[in-house]
Amino acid sequence: MGPSGTSVLTKGSFTVPKELANKALDGVLRELAGLSWPAARKAITTGKVLVDGEVATDPQRRSFAGDVLAIEPARPRPHVARLGVLERNIVFIDASVVVVDKPSGVITVPFGDESPDEAKQALDSLVREILAKKNERRGGDRGRAPLGVVHRLDKETSGLLVFTRSLEAKKHLSNQFRHHTTMRRYIALVHGKLAAKTTYRSSLVEDRGDGLRGSAASPRMGGQLAVTHVEPIEELEGATLVSVRLETGRTHQIRIHLSEAGHPLVGESVYVRNYRGPRIFAPRTMLHAIELGFIHPATERPMQFRGDPPPDFVEMVESLRPGAKSPAVAEPASTEPRGPGRVDRAPRRR
Repeated sequence: MGPSGTSVLTKGSFTVPKELANKALDGVLRELAGLSWPAARKAITTGKVLVDGEVATDPQRRSFAGDVLAIEPARPRPHVARLGVLERNIVFIDASVVVVDKPSGVITVPFGDESPDEAKQALDSLVREILAKKNERRGGDRGRAPLGVVHRLDKETSGLLVFTRSLEAKKHLSNQFRHHTTMRRYIALVHGKLAAKTTYRSSLVEDRGDGLRGSAASPRMGGQLAVTHVEPIEELEGATLVSVRLETGRTHQIRIHLSEAGHPLVGESVYVRNYRGPRIFAPRTMLHAIELGFIHPATERPMQFRGDPPPDFVEMVESLRPGAKSPAVAEPASTEPRGPGRVDRAPRRR
């Protein structure tokens, strides 16, 4: 249905056909449910749309052929639903720190260009609200809970992240991150066969020469030292499950180093432009922060946490094991950067 589609949201279920595969979710919903563009986007951003049983709030999320989309008008808004999920995802809490198992799709902190409603969906805002409610239940003040940010995870990355709850704790933990004495280990799915344990070391700059953050081509470009240790865990069909340990923590470090090594992350959409092999399609970047370790800022005791990968990561690994039905794979893509309205050609099933 064209732009004159209805804005009325009614309960329903639809299966994504092959001709709509790899299209943005809002466009797919518009076609299948006969909604107008604004109604389709609003239904998604307000948490009324499920993809294979899970709420999807990103209108630009790509779709698989065979995905089951369900519209449930009575579902709570994402802010309310996420508070419940995050309260269950608080791994550890005391007077100094709070460790959270961050879901994919949530930004760590606002960037400053969001609407007030979008800013409320940031992880730090949600955690503050949870802490304020906990304090109120104990008879305390419902005021704004103090929370310090000492490191971040990308929006699509899931896994363990620590916030601080006092100025002293923030200074202590910031110093640990600055001197690289924390322990951070990730698991990731990368394209191709990564056969040997490898350390990537480079200086990262804002623009490596093609408009993207990346490794400096010469010492004259300056940059920040970045060191990433990668070890293969399991060889899969067209991909490798790897363990990644950060020695430094620069912006997009893992994504950049693996992409520049010829093994971009599965689901990567920015640093994949020069990869010429067949791309494995995934609805998000397959990167999970599985282990986090630091010295407790008050007790000086070593703290170690492990968070199992979420179902979407596990399912992706299973789908790439020999004999399994593989996910969508696109033909080798052009090296031309992706722009508004431009996507890789529709994926095919192997």
